[in-house]
Amino acid sequence: MIVRPYAVTDYAEWHRMRTALWPGQTAADMAGWLARTDAATLIAERTANQACGFAEVGARPFADGCDTQPVAYLEGWYVDADARRRGIGAALLRGVEAWARGRGYRELASDTELSNSASQQAHVELGFTEVNRAVRYRKLL
Repeated sequence: MIVRPYAVTDYAEWHRMRTALWPGQTAADMAGWLARTDAATLIAERTANQACGFAEVGARPFADGCDTQPVAYLEGWYVDADARRRGIGAALLRGVEAWARGRGYRELASDTELSNSASQQAHVELGFTEVNRAVRYRKLL
């Protein structure tokens, strides 16, 4: 398994995994992500032309609990269910950290759903510190 930057030939696998992580995402969401100049996608490759995970990292103006601005933000982090607990998520995170350090960021922020205890555990095991919990609301007008 290797971790490397996204290539256009990864689109189908990236789409498959991204849809598993975010079922409501669209092709426009993916195009918007790829158009960002302050972001990157990393692919964990199981075999040639078959991915088993991805991570998306970008810049945000700020993040809760961070002291620096702007901050690198782990926007998406996914490993196929059959490949979990094998160090692939950690390898993706190391790639994300290298990307962020290479651009001068001193902090990496992330989030996950309150109900996603596996993701929370993975974050903690890989050195993240929980800074707060929140329930967000919206109201259509």
